[in-house]
Amino acid sequence: MSRAKRVITIHVRSEEEKEELLKEIQKLRLPAFIYVHGKLDSIKINVQGTKDEIRETMGKIRAIHNRIRAKLYPDKRGLYRYSPDDLFREAGTSVSLPVLLWILQLKGETVMFDEDGKELITSLPWTEALELVRELGQALAEVSLQTTRQIREVVLPVSVVYGIPAEEVLELLVELGLAEWKEDKFKYELIKNKEQALEEVIKHISKEGEEYED
Repeated sequence: MSRAKRVITIHVRSEEEKEELLKEIQKLRLPAFIYVHGKLDSIKINVQGTKDEIRETMGKIRAIHNRIRAKLYPDKRGLYRYSPDDLFREAGTSVSLPVLLWILQLKGETVMFDEDGKELITSLPWTEALELVRELGQALAEVSLQTTRQIREVVLPVSVVYGIPAEEVLELLVELGLAEWKEDKFKYELIKNKEQALEEVIKHISKEGEEYED
């Protein structure tokens, strides 16, 4: 089968976009041989292989480039698109998606999933989302051994959004009669459902904040 060569030049808008693209290209398993050379505002890629291999390689590179642009630059509505898996991998930690969604909503951010349910569409920029997930990971590490999944879905959003240590949020939930310590399980559990618990603890914190301001 005859071999062919093709040169692709991909223009980038920022150094961050170029670094992200170079990093992701290195991870791709491509059917064709490639040689990549980064310039100031572009990346030049030499591709060698059969026509089918070149076509498949170029398709994969363009797809990853589109994903990078969608997460780095907002669309006309001011929204970014990125995969939760990419977000968790880059942040070096993993948290429950419901927790992440609740936090974004509490922070007043637009957040939804695409039609396939694979990508987050949100007003929160990628770099801020990375910081948020890392902060979530730290809060999770503080309480993961002594909490159930249900209670974490209340504790973590409140901790991150209001800047209260996760252990203090646990104590507050117990104080408000929303959770209790289970001796037989060595864990804190919710007494009320998580929606009620979240609503009541936020109401309490907001009220305390108003009293402090007065």
